[in-house]
Amino acid sequence: MEPSDSIILEARNLHKSYPMGRGRQDVLRGVNLAVRRGEFLAIMGASGSGKSTLLHICGVLDRPDKGQVFFEGRDLFALSSAAQDALRSRDIGFVFQFYHLLPELNVEENILLPLMVNSSIWGWLTRRRSARQRARQLIQTVGLLDQARQKPATLSGGERQRAALARALVEDPVLLLADEPTGNLDSRAGMGILEHLKRLNANGQTIVMVTHDKDVARLADRIVHLQDGKIA
Repeated sequence: MEPSDSIILEARNLHKSYPMGRGRQDVLRGVNLAVRRGEFLAIMGASGSGKSTLLHICGVLDRPDKGQVFFEGRDLFALSSAAQDALRSRDIGFVFQFYHLLPELNVEENILLPLMVNSSIWGWLTRRRSARQRARQLIQTVGLLDQARQKPATLSGGERQRAALARALVEDPVLLLADEPTGNLDSRAGMGILEHLKRLNANGQTIVMVTHDKDVARLADRIVHLQDGKIA
């Protein structure tokens, strides 16, 4: 077993720019970042500072123009697309500001979706019972037993984010990436999500969260600041 303070995620010299008008806007300008196993890390920065871009690159949702990202010692962008997809779906959980729940599915079905997508037809038939047990366990953990059969449109913002959190955890990921998880919530609902994250971290879950809110960031073990495309 690896020591609890081993490096699980490392970004080296990340650069990223996007087209803007006739030129390009530099978003990341040589970012270096290391995350320890079991750590709760907050990345702070103003809007447009590149913090979401950094998170998306670390989660293989985007590619850097230059630089490397290592996850458990593997160079993510040296892997094949199929290997990246498998790693992202199995080992990395994502929580976004705007939930991204499918409106036609109820809470339990949204949580089950990653398990269904990652299974063949035969594989799903063999794991369906255990998958539903896992989904029900998470539904209870996030306090949504009464809403399990409800569609997202009938839920409050806090309930939707709790459903999204359960979905992110259903494959028992090694790393949880949270992009402004409280940014669309009132203070009470936001605190509820943060309490869930703190409990997960206390049980060993590695979490990287981006936020512009210093009160939210204070709940993490460590805070890094992103400014003008670099770690300040």
